[in-house]
Amino acid sequence: MLYGPYWYIARMGTTKKKAPTKTRRRASVASIPPIPADEDHPHREYTIDELALAGGSTVRNVRAYQDRGLLAPPQRRGRSGSYSSDHLARLRLIGNLLSRGYTLGNIGELIEGLERGQKLSQIVGLERAISSPWSDEQPRHYTMTELIKMFGPILKPRTLAKVIEMGLLEPDGLRFRAASPKILIAGAELAKAGMPLPDLLEVMHGLRANVQRVADEMVQLVAHMLDKYGEGELPPAKDVPKLADIIWRLRPLAMMAVEAEVSRALEKAANKYLGERVAQILDHQMEERDDQPARPRKRRG
Repeated sequence: MLYGPYWYIARMGTTKKKAPTKTRRRASVASIPPIPADEDHPHREYTIDELALAGGSTVRNVRAYQDRGLLAPPQRRGRSGSYSSDHLARLRLIGNLLSRGYTLGNIGELIEGLERGQKLSQIVGLERAISSPWSDEQPRHYTMTELIKMFGPILKPRTLAKVIEMGLLEPDGLRFRAASPKILIAGAELAKAGMPLPDLLEVMHGLRANVQRVADEMVQLVAHMLDKYGEGELPPAKDVPKLADIIWRLRPLAMMAVEAEVSRALEKAANKYLGERVAQILDHQMEERDDQPARPRKRRG
């Protein structure tokens, strides 16, 4: 028997099987001190739950990395621990290396070697600029009742399955996690305005693909700047702050460019499709008025 949100989509055959957990060998490395933070970007403090969420990991993994010496212990604030942006950058670096096939043992040896060569701070400086959140939007959890209230009866099992497939919602226990609540709210409002939800999802699918293509091209412009240092070579320490600053600048400037282009495109599309329709309606109204017989004027007095 299925529990939680999966009961709603079970009939569609969309329940996901958990991938088998891979066991990794234990790394025997010394405890690694935290990396000095980039002074141009002030710290934010995290609880262990917030750190795990921001780093795309779990509390259990964070504690395991600390036990293995891959992640520095938190600063104590009374009974609780406080983590900084240095911890977040290190956590994301570990996650990126794991996704590339490294074991925890490999990562420990790599980090320890880089520490001895005083190069880890350069890598983490770039990693912080790259992997820090590009949006201040915070994920939010929704119950099934809240989703039905948002979308109404148009939220059918097939549609919900499509939303999950696109990654707009992710089942999480008895609730659903939305990485971008703004997209969810916008979709609900447009659906309430009368736009078919399946059609909106198709538009969203196309939008995501096109935006990803543009984002890839933008970031590749920065990646080409690293090519001059040679494949797999680390930029000189004096060049790292400049490269990191370019990445930080890319964030707001790219958003400005995309917003301006989307506004321009929407205005053009509105004039093309809606403007013509309104003009046709006005022309039709004028023709009907011309076809009507003229009313005789009443004579005064």
